[in-house]
Amino acid sequence: MRPLIGITTSSFSAPHTGWQYNRGYVGCIEAVADAGGLPVLLPLALDTDTRHQIYKRLDGVLFSGGEDVDPVFYGAERHPALGKTDASRDRAELELTRWALDDDRPLFAICRGHQLLNVALGGTLVQDIPAQRDTTINHDGEQRDGLVHEVTVDPASRLAAVLGTTRVMVNSLHHQAIEVPAPAACVTAYAPDGIIEGVELPNRKFALSVQWHPEDLFRQHEVMRRLFRAFVAAANGG
Repeated sequence: MRPLIGITTSSFSAPHTGWQYNRGYVGCIEAVADAGGLPVLLPLALDTDTRHQIYKRLDGVLFSGGEDVDPVFYGAERHPALGKTDASRDRAELELTRWALDDDRPLFAICRGHQLLNVALGGTLVQDIPAQRDTTINHDGEQRDGLVHEVTVDPASRLAAVLGTTRVMVNSLHHQAIEVPAPAACVTAYAPDGIIEGVELPNRKFALSVQWHPEDLFRQHEVMRRLFRAFVAAANGG
């Protein structure tokens, strides 16, 4: 049986650009299917019991990209440069993250998901990189399949083992980032300016996050396809 992989979703598009967040879900759907999983989108507008019943049928959870995480969930004041937030999505996904961690269910978190995982574990976020960090890298690019900067990966990490390399070029479509890593989070990768690009939880079946968007790169770059294959294999008991 192919493993059933739940993919988190958003409830709106960016009003200032009309950009539809479900564009990213198409990439996640295709990447999961390519890796041998059965992708299913997880709706937000559900009560906790219904959401938990769906969750219990999943073999793995993919936390997708999207809007900013509301700083209320990590005890910070809103920065003027904070983007659109959706507290209902935050609450639902934080709950889903904790279920998966409690059950040691394989999870893979991308961009917003990478940040959300850190918050769920007790860490904090940079709310706007240009306003709060000194860097020459444009982390919030427009081309989803463009390679923007290099990422250096800890050679002892699971991420390095999955990728098969300790240096990889990535795309970049974010303006938030991990600020203080959660105590349980093992930081595995950095951009040249020090922005945290990878986190994992040791001694788990599969609990790994990346700041970039491999779902937009997997068709052109085998190294990105390996991330989804490793995640789906873990969800399938591998």
